[in-house]
Amino acid sequence: MSIHIVIADDHPILRSGLQALFDTEPSISVVAAVGTPDDAVAAAERFRPDVVLMDLQFSGEFRGAEATRRIRALPHPPSVLIFTNYDSDSDIITAIEGGAAGYLLKDTPPDDLIAAVTAAASGQSALAPTVATRLLSRVRNPSPTLSARELEVLALVAEGRNNTDVAAHLHLSETTVKSHLAHIYPKLGVSSRTAAVAAARRSGLLRSL
Repeated sequence: MSIHIVIADDHPILRSGLQALFDTEPSISVVAAVGTPDDAVAAAERFRPDVVLMDLQFSGEFRGAEATRRIRALPHPPSVLIFTNYDSDSDIITAIEGGAAGYLLKDTPPDDLIAAVTAAASGQSALAPTVATRLLSRVRNPSPTLSARELEVLALVAEGRNNTDVAAHLHLSETTVKSHLAHIYPKLGVSSRTAAVAAARRSGLLRSL
């Protein structure tokens, strides 16, 4: 049986390259190749594929994890494989908490990518070796863990946004943003926004600038 897949990436050349790769594999059929997270969700709902291959960054914004959560909340959700250049701990944690079945980097060899898609279609996990190593390291050497929403809040704070901006961006109330920050500070052992951002970067929870 053919594995139906949706490709979601904002680079047309990469979408074309991936489609050409999968066209060489008789067991995989690309049912849609889209360039935005919203289109990825719509394609997953319309075509009901087995797998969505999802980038993290679209037009400069990290919206792939959010789209992954939306896809996984559908009545008949496909597996979602993250396929990205980014491998910070915050990216990995947010994607996996969002329901991603795997996390691959864009330097993954073609045969390994095809194997990962096949594994995801059968309900298995697929992680790039470097990602698996980092996750294992986190288990062996636990560092402060923030929820996906707390990571989103802190990432926006790291961009220099105030509570009003953060609330508007995440469609939250300012009170909720303040509550998230109140939970973040003790987890990181800090007492200010600046210290929280610095501590999160040191521990790999946020990508360094």
